[in-house]
Amino acid sequence: MRFGDHKLIHFIGIGGCSMNGIAQVLKHCGFGVQGSDSAESPFTERLRELSIPVAIGHSPENLGEADLVVYSAAIKPDNCERVEARRRGIPEIERSVALGMLSEGYADVVGIAGCHGKTTITSMLALIAEHCSSGKYGAHRMDATVHVGGNVDFLRGGVRIGAHDVFITEACEYVRSFLTLRPTIALINNIDDDHLDYYGDIKEIAAAFGSFIDLLPDDGLLIGCSDDAEVARLMRSARVRSISYGMVNADYTPHAVEHDPLGCPSFDVLCGDERLGRIELSVIGDYNMLNALGAIAVARALDAPFEAIRDALCEYRLTQRRFQYMGERDGIKVFHDYAHHPNEIQAVLEGAKRYPHGRLICVFQCNSYSRARTLFCGDRRYMDAADLVLVPDIYPGRERDTGEVHARDIVAALKRTGANAQYVATFEEIREYLNVHGRPGDMVITLGSGDVFFQTRKLL
Repeated sequence: MRFGDHKLIHFIGIGGCSMNGIAQVLKHCGFGVQGSDSAESPFTERLRELSIPVAIGHSPENLGEADLVVYSAAIKPDNCERVEARRRGIPEIERSVALGMLSEGYADVVGIAGCHGKTTITSMLALIAEHCSSGKYGAHRMDATVHVGGNVDFLRGGVRIGAHDVFITEACEYVRSFLTLRPTIALINNIDDDHLDYYGDIKEIAAAFGSFIDLLPDDGLLIGCSDDAEVARLMRSARVRSISYGMVNADYTPHAVEHDPLGCPSFDVLCGDERLGRIELSVIGDYNMLNALGAIAVARALDAPFEAIRDALCEYRLTQRRFQYMGERDGIKVFHDYAHHPNEIQAVLEGAKRYPHGRLICVFQCNSYSRARTLFCGDRRYMDAADLVLVPDIYPGRERDTGEVHARDIVAALKRTGANAQYVATFEEIREYLNVHGRPGDMVITLGSGDVFFQTRKLL
């Protein structure tokens, strides 16, 4: 670990889903840790419980005696705390660099990559690690430290501190941040045309994943979902040993798949011709069956016994903002999911169709103007499973509205593909719309990665 002799590390944006986890691991490793953020959150509450000081609001005085600053990508150079760090000559490092430095302190580093499903697979592995540490299955090196980019209920945050020299972390492709890691095992779940505000096209995205694979040592291991054409292509050309998982023609496949009345799949796990046992998931969707297969492949590579894997996956519930039940009003159940790419949305809605409901009403808030323009104004069919789609105004994120694209353009594109879509500007107006047109038994699912999670409460 290359954090040297630093005595006090200050995190700007410490309440971020990745930042708070890095701070917790560094505190466990014996470093002094503190931070600041713009608002309270469950993460900042958890940090205080762990005796990590958190200041709400940014101020030069927040640095105190810090001798190193870590900042998230959302923190710009003109942030007053970064300005003060430069004035005082305090070194600054970006979050992904800090994560890479942290990972160098472990013998085995597992990077969970892919445009979709990283958080679910990593949190599944965190629960498998919890089971492996219980003593029920004997001692195993799967008792790992796990860094999840989300809020996981059983972790009360996004990190698990392990007892063995294994570090499992999400490996994010955005701005190529996963290239700071030095993995010994790399999993790639899928490669998609995401983050087109940064990457030029799918070829450039695939090339970045190729560079991630190149980080593996000669005795490293690549685990990939061979159902994805780009992942399969990279696996064929990889110089390291590889293991595949997928619905068919892979090293790990599901067999005898069944779904319970809520749409949760159960299946036998085949490794080649060997039947390892049966998995019963408590989460919906065949896409989560693939996520589970990826977690199984990683866990077995780390010598976890199948019994621990089976018991953990049966117990597993989704990370917050993944098909999360929000409540019920007037007989209408409301769910939320973080899905914000057409392929993610399609997978979530197809899974949701198995859940008992009358009509499936989707409320989709696009999370940036560039994403609206590059992903949602073409003739892509991703809302076919929805009976009705309501589209509010675009959430700007870090962008400003230039007038180039509007939520009405998303609606027009959806209508061209045959979707029943309407523009309803605000969540207050959506609530009123549902008051008039909603029916008992309807299921509403809100989708997006902007502030839609908080806006969803207005529907209740």
